[in-house]
Amino acid sequence: MADTIKHQGIVENIIGSQIFVRIVQTTGCASCSARGYCSSSESKEKTIEVTDYDSMNYNVGDFVEITGQTSMGMMAVLWAFILPFLILIISLFSTMSLAGGNELLSSAVSFILLVPYYLILWVSKAKMKKHFSFTIKPIK
Repeated sequence: MADTIKHQGIVENIIGSQIFVRIVQTTGCASCSARGYCSSSESKEKTIEVTDYDSMNYNVGDFVEITGQTSMGMMAVLWAFILPFLILIISLFSTMSLAGGNELLSSAVSFILLVPYYLILWVSKAKMKKHFSFTIKPIK
């Protein structure tokens, strides 16, 4: 398995050192010859923000390739899905045992505990943005 993620895209906007690149994200089976008959092949357009201090070398409409580490994707899955799931499950069962089996109270407490988690993520988004960064290079 490759240790990098590469996407080709088009520069949409440039603000200072921030370059906004539009990519088309496709599923793994998007290149399959039977994709027209299958409901699982899909694609989505996304805008990726890339910090590059040589942004004056790029123009809106340029074709570029952005590259990131596979480990960033795994870390994103951990922060976005695995940790909140663990918070829900652990808090649900802990509250169930402490509250004498009150399911409504246990589920409410579990969901309420996600609020500080997501607030912490939101407050630390500047640090996260530094950790989850892509590099950019022009396609000639």
